Amino acid sequence: MSKVVLITGASSGIGKSVATFLSEKGYKVYGTSRNPKNIENFSFELIALDVLKVETINAAVKLIIEKEGKLDVLVNNAGMGITGPIEDTPTDEMRVVFNTNLFGAIDVMKAVLPQMRKQKSGTIINVTSIAGYMGLPYRGLYSATKGALELVTEAVSMEVKNFGINVVNVAPGDFATNIAAGRYHTPVFENSAYKKNYQMNLDLMDAHVDGGMDPLEMAKGVYKVINSKKPKIHYKVGGFMEKFSIVLKRILPDRAYERLLMNHYKL
Repeated sequence: MSKVVLITGASSGIGKSVATFLSEKGYKVYGTSRNPKNIENFSFELIALDVLKVETINAAVKLIIEKEGKLDVLVNNAGMGITGPIEDTPTDEMRVVFNTNLFGAIDVMKAVLPQMRKQKSGTIINVTSIAGYMGLPYRGLYSATKGALELVTEAVSMEVKNFGINVVNVAPGDFATNIAAGRYHTPVFENSAYKKNYQMNLDLMDAHVDGGMDPLEMAKGVYKVINSKKPKIHYKVGGFMEKFSIVLKRILPDRAYERLLMNHYKL
């Protein structure tokens, strides 16, 4: 029997690429979207799920288990971006991003774990970000949500290991997706002390995404994890310098690393 896979946030970008790739490899894939009725031309089944609404999470998981009798893999991909100086960004918008990227992912894990325990098997893949390994200027809140999910992954991995469940994360770098369109942008306020540098970095972020890697590379990375008998906890999928930046943070003094980042972002 082919493995049954649930992928959140599969209507576009990385989630759609992963879902399409796994479907082509013979997996039974259920992708999710908040409004699947508005979307057409998919090679996998698309069902309704909003990570901010626990009742929709539970309903989606129940539907899959009733139809398939099992759930082998969760790819926790749904998320959103946020940019802005910490001082200028509304705290309520910060909470929305944490609720989506961290607590939403946790609620989906909570929903699938009882079935995976019953099966005594399962793989949970949390899609984080290389940005989660460091505090990036004007993306500090996004970095914080993904960094928090990395640590939650480490904790849950230990808690469920004796049930035969593997919990890992895959951290992408910059990929050519439409993430910028769904990102919350703090406005560049005319009277902001950060106006010049923030605008310059917004342009830089968009250029990085536009010139990013093909999302197919993330799909291949997820496929590798699913087929690994002893998966690691942390995987990174990105360019050499993106991955090397994590190594540099480990070995350089704090202020030296900060200077490198500030030079990169022209601060």
